[in-house]
Amino acid sequence: MNIHNIHKSLAWQPRLLAAIGACMAVSALAFAHVEAHAESKKVTSKTLKPLLQSRVELKSQANQMASGIRAAQAALSPDELVIAQRVEVGRIPCELGAFVTVEADLHEPGYFDISGKKFKFRMVPVVSSTGAIRLEDTTAGAVWLQLSNKSMLMNHKTGSRMADVCMTPTQVVVADAMLKNPPPSLLEPLPVALSPVPHPTAQVPFAPGMVR
Repeated sequence: MNIHNIHKSLAWQPRLLAAIGACMAVSALAFAHVEAHAESKKVTSKTLKPLLQSRVELKSQANQMASGIRAAQAALSPDELVIAQRVEVGRIPCELGAFVTVEADLHEPGYFDISGKKFKFRMVPVVSSTGAIRLEDTTAGAVWLQLSNKSMLMNHKTGSRMADVCMTPTQVVVADAMLKNPPPSLLEPLPVALSPVPHPTAQVPFAPGMVR
């Protein structure tokens, strides 16, 4: 090898060494970046898991609280529950061939589903000053009124009776008894007992000091 070639080969060595050093540096940086990314993923997964669990627990607690609030709002008073026990249930025939079905909700005591042709209402008892059994769906404005001799379904919003003269077997017996022995009307005055008028020929007893 001549001197020129030796100098030429020696001239390339620093560049080769610099290139190798640069490649090693890039590889080291890339490896460090990969390790940092992997470590960040580990930390993120470890951090996110308890966060997700806590969010699920909070959501569950919120749902339980909402259910408790709804249950408290749905609970009826003792007086309303007493009225609910007196409600007649079943498929009740009404006038004009109509039917109204009254079903008690077994899961929510005191609540009733009132249904018929093209209507269905969710009703609860309402304390009435008249003593009549009254169920209401305040949202729809519907009222189921149960008397001793009949029941009727009214709609306050439309001002109409949706069903009338609905009678269970018990109410039929009461209605027949009322036809045979009508109760006194509240609009008619009570009879006044008249005092007896003495007969004109009746003899008035004599008392001392009286002049015959």
